[in-house]
Amino acid sequence: MTRFLNLIRLTTILLSAALINGAATAQTVTVADAWVRATVAAQRATGAFLKLTVQGADATLIAVTSPVAGVTQIHEMAMSEGVMRMREVKGGMPLKAGQNFELKPGGYHIMMMDLKQPVKAGDRVPLTLTFKQANGQQTTTHVDAEVRGLNGQAAMPHGKTH
Repeated sequence: MTRFLNLIRLTTILLSAALINGAATAQTVTVADAWVRATVAAQRATGAFLKLTVQGADATLIAVTSPVAGVTQIHEMAMSEGVMRMREVKGGMPLKAGQNFELKPGGYHIMMMDLKQPVKAGDRVPLTLTFKQANGQQTTTHVDAEVRGLNGQAAMPHGKTH
């Protein structure tokens, strides 16, 4: 009987440790203000922008896909020798827990290339973001991004003027 009780105690301790460890590494990535820049006729690429917040442990944005683009990459724009350069971020974009991270024009952004159709202000574009969590697991988040005009402004409802 004592052996059985010791086994139950050990099992309880191990399960508690596993739950505590799981809680310590649990992550949630919040996506806010997702939008895509509208295109003009024959334009084959555009950018998507959004805000990310990671709760819990660090994560990495490793991929983004969309049915409206043949190729979707995470890009960075940065000054190099006095010239603004854009490049793909290889290996993903690390996100620190508790920090806000904004993908915006002129910085990190999602580059959508080989567009299958034009995107017009007021439309919605589905995006699927894939994250690699600190524990190695991959998770996905689906977002419907608003398409905004070329200046980044939200489309005005019909009958409204600036």
